Amino acid sequence: MSVLRLLIVDDHPVVRTGLRGMFESDPDFEVVGEAADGAEGAARAAELRPDVVLMDLQMPNVDGVESIRRIRALPAPPPVLVLTTYDSDVQILRAIEAGAAGYMLKDSPRDTLFAAVRSTAAGGSPLAPSVAARLLGRMGGGGGARGGGDLTMRQLDVVRHVARGASNREIARDLRISEATVKTHLLKIFEKLGVADRTSAVTTAMERGLIELPGRD
Repeated sequence: MSVLRLLIVDDHPVVRTGLRGMFESDPDFEVVGEAADGAEGAARAAELRPDVVLMDLQMPNVDGVESIRRIRALPAPPPVLVLTTYDSDVQILRAIEAGAAGYMLKDSPRDTLFAAVRSTAAGGSPLAPSVAARLLGRMGGGGGARGGGDLTMRQLDVVRHVARGASNREIARDLRISEATVKTHLLKIFEKLGVADRTSAVTTAMERGLIELPGRD
């Protein structure tokens, strides 16, 4: 297996140093750069073209969510794995909506983090167990009960891609349809589920059992 090139984005120098030391203790990984805030992280991602970006969320100036958006807008963007101490519903869903490939917590065991980075590099969507539980726990009393109608197979495909953080352009490419068609599908999905945005569409689809957690369907 080739060495995976990593970019660490975190505003705490001690955390960056610790992560660098941990990953570079394994010959499968190389830390090619660090960044102290989201703006620098996006710029470094464009410059260094890492295989995976490890992204904190709470940072000064530009936070992790906005940095993820900027990175996902790059040509051939690297996947972003959130690595944070925060597992609130809002933070998780904002990161997924922005395009994060996965969401792990900093207290995860070393081998679990290594496996999550490898999975991310291979196109997977790793979620920390507590994060998965929070996503499921969110599905209790939302406004998702308003909408009616079943989603078509193609609409389900679109929702699954959205749940993985794919952009309209990426969905169009993967499903071999135009971006305009993706937007049309999304509008119909919103109408059928009784929601107004992508995040609500994902959570409502999971609530109804139409899709599974990102990375599992």
